[in-house]
Amino acid sequence: MKILIAGFQHETNTFAPTQASYQSFIQGEGFPALARGADVLTLRDVNVPIGGFIRHAETAGHALIPVIWAGASASAHVTRDAYERIAGEIVDAVRAGGFDAIYLDLHGAMVAEHLDDGEGELLERVREIVGDRMPVVVSLDLHANVTERMLQLADALVAYRTYPHVDMAETGKRAAEILDRITRDTRPLACVARRVPFLIPVNGMCTLVEPARGLYDRLDALERDTVVSLSFAPGFPAADFPECGPVLWGYGFETEALSVAVDALYSRMLAEEAQWEVPFLTPDEAVLEAMRRSEHADKPVIIADTQDNPGVGGDSNTMGMVRALLHNGATGAAVGVIWDADAAQAAHRAGVGARIELALAGRSGVPGDAPLEGVFEVEHLSDGHFRFDGPMLNGMPGDLGPVACLRIDGVRIAVSSVKMQVFDRNLFRVAGIEPEHMKILVNKSSVHFRADFEAIADSILVAKAPGPMAADPTDLPWQHLDPQIRVRPMGPSFAALRDARSAGASADSH
Repeated sequence: MKILIAGFQHETNTFAPTQASYQSFIQGEGFPALARGADVLTLRDVNVPIGGFIRHAETAGHALIPVIWAGASASAHVTRDAYERIAGEIVDAVRAGGFDAIYLDLHGAMVAEHLDDGEGELLERVREIVGDRMPVVVSLDLHANVTERMLQLADALVAYRTYPHVDMAETGKRAAEILDRITRDTRPLACVARRVPFLIPVNGMCTLVEPARGLYDRLDALERDTVVSLSFAPGFPAADFPECGPVLWGYGFETEALSVAVDALYSRMLAEEAQWEVPFLTPDEAVLEAMRRSEHADKPVIIADTQDNPGVGGDSNTMGMVRALLHNGATGAAVGVIWDADAAQAAHRAGVGARIELALAGRSGVPGDAPLEGVFEVEHLSDGHFRFDGPMLNGMPGDLGPVACLRIDGVRIAVSSVKMQVFDRNLFRVAGIEPEHMKILVNKSSVHFRADFEAIADSILVAKAPGPMAADPTDLPWQHLDPQIRVRPMGPSFAALRDARSAGASADSH
């Protein structure tokens, strides 16, 4: 076959402070930088879905027509300009024709300034051109908010099965295999989907632990014979539109067998609902517990600063965890990565060994967050260029812009000029910090850091410091959810939460 391939990835937190501009996609912000045409094929060796698709398709003898690949760090809405420019390039290539099938590497949780369902809209524009008979296969992130429009317009949607996402390329390969299968088999491919009736905290989705690990093991075991593909997307619980939430779905040549498999997974989800809840610590609780554990540990204790994770829409610049470390007298601690280009530039102007007075970061606008004013010692400077050596984006170059290590009391702070989630130890090393040598590490991440850090961790704690991404979905000011969905496992429905908030506001006004 001749296969048109393209990618457009963004995870949208509609409550976050910063939008994704076209420049965000040019930079990549932790993803590969925007690529066009033949340059897209250079992603074949990167752990992203299109890389796995390219490798499989080339091995199978298919001819590929690469269009564009663009991704940006999670944030608030994709600007209208960015969406229309990137989606427009894909649609223009589809309109030009000359191919037998389409593969799209999408996220599944994109919200733009002017539309709620970025992927569904793109698929609809594509279908308007190619019609119903053209095979269209899509890979999705595990955090996709899968909509009815997406299910109806794609021949197959295939989602990651790991969080941290170490199987991104493997998911692209599975998408290629399904495309091969459905184009060879003349039987119609049925789709069965079930929407799970509760939101899941992001931290509860980690597939290294239960209940997610067991559910995906069961999903893999049920994918046999006429059950061609099964997927579960726990969703991204920070996109305020009616179809936000977890979805189970699959494809098969026998509808009855497929329904049995999907319903088995759905029943398990309902039976284990309480296990998807997550306990959280306050910043002080997390620091004091980390200090206690680190006294006799030979590995660092890691604290996930989950509510300022730039991988879910934070700006990686809140200072709550830094303040907790200082307030409690922590030593041998490192925090990474704080995004403050002005502070990094000031450090570079001053030079290594200088002591500089700064109001560091803390500009999120979130209640409880503020710049940290103090005198910092410049311990290390670099240009911010590094390579990912961890499992997620192994071998890909990274660029944080000018980077500085600033020390205040017993705390080292890695400061960058580009926003990026800490899912690779080299984000500390580029700031001159050896993570293995620290007693306490505070990572601006929720789960992805586990892929590279779990091997060096004594233990891992999760803290709720002030930040733009509420770790508990109940804390978000929802307006447009499905009224019947429960806002957390075993929690109230959105309708009940909305009524309670309304009653509380009414009482306050009196």
